[in-house]
Amino acid sequence: MYPVLRLIWQMFKHRKDPQLPLTGTHVSRHMCMPWDIDLWMELNNGRTLTLFDLGRIPLAQRVGLITALKHNKWGLVVAGASVRYRRRIKAFEVIEMRSRAVWWDDKFIYIEQSMWKDSGECANHILLRTAVTGKTGMVPPDQVMTAVGQNIARPDAPDWVQAWISADATRPWPPMQE
Repeated sequence: MYPVLRLIWQMFKHRKDPQLPLTGTHVSRHMCMPWDIDLWMELNNGRTLTLFDLGRIPLAQRVGLITALKHNKWGLVVAGASVRYRRRIKAFEVIEMRSRAVWWDDKFIYIEQSMWKDSGECANHILLRTAVTGKTGMVPPDQVMTAVGQNIARPDAPDWVQAWISADATRPWPPMQE
């Protein structure tokens, strides 16, 4: 089940946080609840992806995107992701999540998120290819920037982001059927 109440709590908790530039980092804290764990008593890998929403949506709120989505009747989609799981997160463990837009091109906005343990170790890290959608399809990021009032220059793409984009482009689509 989607953690709607936890999302509402995060939106409420961060409602008065200062606005962020698009490339600013939203920091939030989350507890791994018993219903988030798997048979090995650690945060389920699928639930990890869902919990990243709890950082990404308040980030969208803080950069002004939620208001622009409502005003323009736009939506948000995830068009790809690459995740690294490196450290176990156990029930009742609290993590710090960091979320930020790292780069954008003519179609997509690339978002980086990570979960950090109190020990200072990064437990997992995700790079997401996201898009804003409207009635006619994907909304160009430059149009989104105008709508949120953040006409900032596009940063240079980090090498590791560009390498993932290039590698992902070699993957066949649709996948081959046997």
